[in-house]
Amino acid sequence: MNRITLFPDYILESSWEVCNKVGGIYTVLSTRAQTLQTAMPDRIIFVGPLLDESNTDFQEVNDLYPDWAKQARANGLGIKVGRWNVPGSPVAVLVDFKPFFSQKDMIYAELWESFQVDSLHGYGDYDEASMFSYAAAKVVESFCRYQVEKNAKVIYHGNEWMAGLGLLYVRKHLPEVATIFTTHATSIGRSIAGNNKPLYEYLFAYNGDQMANELNMQSKHSIEKQTAWNVDCFTTVSDITANECRELLDKVVDVVLPNGFEDDFVPKGSAFTAKRKRARAEMLRVANCLTGDLFGEDTLIVSTSGRYEFRNKGIDVFIDAMNRLRFDERLNKKVVAFVDVPAWVGSAREDLAERLNASPNTVFDTPLPCPMLTHWLHNMEHDNVLTMLRALDFANNKQDKVKIIFVPCYLNGNDGIFNMPYYDLILGNDICVYPSYYEPWGYTPLEAVAFSIPCVTTDLAGFGIWAQQVLKADKAENNLSNGVKVVHRTDYNYHEVADEIKDAVANYALLPKTAVTKAREKAKSLSKKALWKKFIAYYNEAYHIALTKTEERTK
Repeated sequence: MNRITLFPDYILESSWEVCNKVGGIYTVLSTRAQTLQTAMPDRIIFVGPLLDESNTDFQEVNDLYPDWAKQARANGLGIKVGRWNVPGSPVAVLVDFKPFFSQKDMIYAELWESFQVDSLHGYGDYDEASMFSYAAAKVVESFCRYQVEKNAKVIYHGNEWMAGLGLLYVRKHLPEVATIFTTHATSIGRSIAGNNKPLYEYLFAYNGDQMANELNMQSKHSIEKQTAWNVDCFTTVSDITANECRELLDKVVDVVLPNGFEDDFVPKGSAFTAKRKRARAEMLRVANCLTGDLFGEDTLIVSTSGRYEFRNKGIDVFIDAMNRLRFDERLNKKVVAFVDVPAWVGSAREDLAERLNASPNTVFDTPLPCPMLTHWLHNMEHDNVLTMLRALDFANNKQDKVKIIFVPCYLNGNDGIFNMPYYDLILGNDICVYPSYYEPWGYTPLEAVAFSIPCVTTDLAGFGIWAQQVLKADKAENNLSNGVKVVHRTDYNYHEVADEIKDAVANYALLPKTAVTKAREKAKSLSKKALWKKFIAYYNEAYHIALTKTEERTK
C-alpha cells in the first residue's frame, strides 16, 4: 500500500547567507531556489538578515505580499520584501535584527527556561546570529498569523546553528508549523579539526558537551544540540557529518540532504571555449609578470580555493604536494599552481598592476620581489601560506618547473589584478585540488567538475565520498582520467596524501590530448549526477517527515 506523501503549501527558509554571499550555504540555497520555485511559485520564501551593504543581490518589490508586509511593519518588524537575484528569482524577506538586542537578556532567559540552552558563554558572532534568528522567527510567526490560510501546511527550515534560536521559538509558539534543522557542519567537529586535534580516529570517544567546555564553544554547541533534539526533522549534508552528529550531538539525523547545484552558470559551446582561453591567458600573463618566466600553451594550470582554513581545507598539503612536484623527474611541462584563498588582504600590488597594464605583447624576463603573491597582506610575516612557502624555500625561480602563486583576495571581478569573477577564472584550470581534512560537503570540487575540470578531493569530504560511490557504481577507476581522484585521508597520513596528489598531477601531465579531452568530458558527466533535480528527492523526504510529526502533534 503506497503511503500518502505530504508536501508543504509554504516553505519559509532562513539563513545568515540569504542574499548575503559569505560561504557555501549561499550556494546551497541560491542554486536550490529554482527547483523549489518551480514546484511552488512564490510560496518558497527565504528569510535573511538586512545588511544593506551586503545585500547586493536583493531587489525590493512592493507588490509581493503587500498586505502582510504592511501589517508586519505596523507590528514593529523592520522588513524589506523582494526577490533574490538568483535563478528562479524567489521571494526573499530581509529583516532588521538590531532592534532585538535590547531584548537579548529576556530572549536568552526564555530560551534557557524552555530548552536549557546555555547562552551565558556566547561571544563573537553568537549574539548577532541569535538576534537575527529571533527576528527571522518573528517574521515566520507574523507571516503565518496574517498571510497563511487556515490548515495550510507550513515548514520552517533553518540552516546551521545560527538559525537554532528561531527554530526553537517557532517550535514553542507555533506548534502547527513543521520545523527542519540542517547543520552543515557541527560547531564542535569544525573546532576539534581546526584546533589540530585528531577528529576521526577518536570520534567515537569524544563527548560533545565535554569538548564544548574544553574549546570554549558551550553556547554554540548548546543551541545546536537542543535544536537538533527539538525540531521535527534533523538533517545534515553528508554521511560523514551524520557520523559527527551522532557522536557529538548524540542525535541521529532523520535524513541526509546532499548538496546539489544548478549548472546554468556554466557557459556553453563557443562561449565556454572563449572564456577558458581568456582565463588561461590572464593566469599565465600574471605568472609571467610576477616571475619573469615564459609559459607556453602546454603549461599545466592547477589551483585550490575556498575559505582560509589552512589545515581543514588542506591548503597545507596542497602546497606540500606542489613542492614535491618540483622534484619529480617525470614532470614534462611547466606547472603554475594558484592558491585562491581570501586572506587579510591589503591592496593589489602596484608593481604587478603596472606590468599587467603594459602592452599585451610585452613579455617580462625579470621577476618582481616576492614573486608568489598578487596582493600585499596586512600580516606578511605571519600569514600561514607565505610562512610555509618560505619554509620550503619556494621562491618561483626560473629553473623551478613548478611555480606557486597566492591570490589572497575575493575574486569578485574587481580585485585590481585579475578583475575577473571566480566562475570566469576557474575555467582556465587544468586540474583543481581540494585535499580537505574537514569538509562536510565540498562545493568547490563539484563546481570544478561542472566546468569540465578534473579534480582531486578526499574521502573526508562529503562530495568525495559521494563521488567514490558513483565511480564504484560505474565500475570506473579512481583517477583523474575519470574526472575525479578521491584520495584516502586520515588523521595521520598527511605525507602519503601529499605524495598521492603529486603523483596524480604528474601522471595527468603525461596524458595525451585525447585522454585529457576524455577526462574533461567525464568530469562534466559526473557533475550532471549532482543536479538539484536528482537531489531534491531527499528534501521531499524531510518535508514529509516534518509534516507527519506536526500532524500527529496537532491532532
